[in-house]
Amino acid sequence: MSRPTPLRDVHEALGATLTDFAGWLMPLRYGSESTEHNAVRQAAGLFDLSHMGEIFVTGPQAGEALDYALVGYISALEPGRARYTMIVDPAGGVLDDLIVYRLADDEFMVVANASNYPRVAAELAERATAFDAVVEDRSEQYALIAVQGPRSRAILGELTDADLGGLKYYAGLPATVAGRDALVARTGYTGEDGFELFIAAGDAEPLWAALTEAGEPYGLRPAGLSARDTLRLEAGMPLYGNELSADLTPFDAGLGRVVRFDKPGDFVGRAALEPLKDVPPARRLVGLVTTGRRVPRHGYPVVVAGDGAVAGVVTSGAPSASLGKPIAMAYVDSGLSDGLAVDIRGNHEPVDIVELPFYRRKK
Repeated sequence: MSRPTPLRDVHEALGATLTDFAGWLMPLRYGSESTEHNAVRQAAGLFDLSHMGEIFVTGPQAGEALDYALVGYISALEPGRARYTMIVDPAGGVLDDLIVYRLADDEFMVVANASNYPRVAAELAERATAFDAVVEDRSEQYALIAVQGPRSRAILGELTDADLGGLKYYAGLPATVAGRDALVARTGYTGEDGFELFIAAGDAEPLWAALTEAGEPYGLRPAGLSARDTLRLEAGMPLYGNELSADLTPFDAGLGRVVRFDKPGDFVGRAALEPLKDVPPARRLVGLVTTGRRVPRHGYPVVVAGDGAVAGVVTSGAPSASLGKPIAMAYVDSGLSDGLAVDIRGNHEPVDIVELPFYRRKK
């Protein structure tokens, strides 16, 4: 049975279509997916992300433990800052992509994907045994609400005295929001400016209500998983299970920059990854834009237009509300730059390869 988030009653009252996602009962949409998508691009959207995992690593050697456990240089983070990173297996395969927040000198919060956080917590605990550090999965204690879009700062500013303007991207600060304690982070998964609020599970409903009321004059709308997926696709952001998996390394995904070989000491996966840093992968992750109306979907083959030889596979695809045409991300053979199509149920739909991301917000 799917686990509900602390906001299930709110979603049901709003008439959301609920679906199972990674074992959680989540809102897929509240009405029109394109309306929710466009609200985030033009005004703001309100998301329930309480299915994500929050794993705390604390102690005198917490930073060093994370340096060993993850591919990033986590001990170099300043308190109040965050970093996108990954946890890999000894062969270099990606087990999950993560955001790590340094809350204090000896306290870090690792945010993992819903489908992976029990495994991430177990891996971190095992990898930290040689360090003076404690790993604790506190996911059950937290809810996570995101406000994303160009008006998100104005909306959140109605409810807090925190210095949101001074909060940098990939940074967080403790704040009181609508009378509730929160960690306010300037992070997101939409390609827009926005904030993620880590709060006690019991504060989720009143905070959602306060944000809804404050956001009404600004055009805030609740947004579900469907809009979140099309937004992150336009922004060229990878999704674990699609663009990332244990069968792929960070270099395969074009994210070799997150692997920090310059940090001191060893880390899990280093021996496997170091020989790959200067070797082009056999397939590269690219953006595809169709010339017709058919939508490439996850798992569809990418083929050479002339002879139909398989040259790759689509990892994510959807109609783009911002571009007005279908788009996709795909792994394709590295030597190819044109003359490709996607096999959509036996029909070869011509596609153009484009640089990611498809969409960049106006600064």
